[in-house]
Amino acid sequence: MLRQFSKRINVNAIRARDFAQLILFRASSSDIDKDKFEVKINQTNETFELYEKKVNIASGKLKKFEFPFVYLRDNCQCEFCYHAQSSSRTLSWENFDVSIKPKNFLFDDSRNVLKVIWNDNEQHTSEYDYEWLKARNFSIENREHYLKTFYRPDKKLWTKNNFKSILQNFDFMKIIETDHELYDWLNCLAIHGVAIIKNTPQTENEIRRIAERVGFIRRTHYGEDFTVKAKEGASNVAYLTAPLQMHADLPYYHHAPGVNILHCLVQSKSKGAENLLTDGFQIVNIMKQDHPEEFEALSKILVNWYDVGKEESGPPFHSILRAPMFCFDYENKIERINHSIPQRDSFFTASVEDVKRWYKALAKFIELIHREAVEFKTEEGTILSFDNSRLLHGRKQYEDSAGNYRHLVGAYLDWDEIYSRLRVLQKELKKKY
Repeated sequence: MLRQFSKRINVNAIRARDFAQLILFRASSSDIDKDKFEVKINQTNETFELYEKKVNIASGKLKKFEFPFVYLRDNCQCEFCYHAQSSSRTLSWENFDVSIKPKNFLFDDSRNVLKVIWNDNEQHTSEYDYEWLKARNFSIENREHYLKTFYRPDKKLWTKNNFKSILQNFDFMKIIETDHELYDWLNCLAIHGVAIIKNTPQTENEIRRIAERVGFIRRTHYGEDFTVKAKEGASNVAYLTAPLQMHADLPYYHHAPGVNILHCLVQSKSKGAENLLTDGFQIVNIMKQDHPEEFEALSKILVNWYDVGKEESGPPFHSILRAPMFCFDYENKIERINHSIPQRDSFFTASVEDVKRWYKALAKFIELIHREAVEFKTEEGTILSFDNSRLLHGRKQYEDSAGNYRHLVGAYLDWDEIYSRLRVLQKELKKKY
């Protein structure tokens, strides 16, 4: 049944002292159902207010959802304003009225739908499903829940002491064949920044198979997939047997690869070759709290990161990016760490005083990442996957000889592709968020 809750609102005739009043329309108490909601219109704040009939036990109050008039008009779901097949807004903003107000509004009890007739020249009509509104309500709790579960899983930082408790293993063929295992692997990677894939077939193209289950391989000037083993005329220190200092890959890229996946085909039988991993975001937090001056230096002073060389598969390269070690997002949360001793340029475009305090801060950072580093040796047939923007990684020295060598195949993934895949899987698998 369609129940009209209001008469025409002549907005221009409403006096200023009436703007603070709420025009309230309610069903009779006998009609109240726990799944229904009340609708109010607040002319002062120019919002619709929806109240769930369920009482919040903690506060003894009805849960309220507020929606600005302009937001609802902008998000009209009718075929003229929204293209459902592409999930895209088609509403024209050339003559859009940001001061739009409702003329009438109605609530369809049978469909749980709010219907709004707008006070514009066309008297445009919009309909909003209650579940659609509820999912998009502007409460602090709902916004935080959306950001931490659907937008991007909330990261959980770790230290050397609890690393074993957060490290998870996944099965290669299960990831290839089932969406559940794929989702669990990517979700773990997003939360903890590291995960192991076991039982990987021992051929060089398996890294491509796992990457393509997610999306697209991130190509760099080293190609799409790359081989890591000791070789003469190396264009990168990763191809040497000497200790590989802890670092983040490719800091000289404006959009650096988000995730590193390394398939161990042959592991050195000699002493050494252990992987080193540290949760860099945890180190940033430690420095912010315990070493604020060093934290400030690594957050503000710009460094020249660079790479020069030539790979067999491409033209010569000379990449440079000028950026601090600690990079933050729009909400001032740590988003990326740039750090690589070999790929830090000798050109340092900062003042002498800044250079001196930056080196002091770098020394503290390196002390901390080694203090919190975990060591382990990947087994043949495993893929080590980790967040390249968050974790620092390295390797201990090892002996390379005819009968004893180390062979890995690697590739990169972008977080944009991973987060996209996670959201699709979340909806398809009907994961709660």
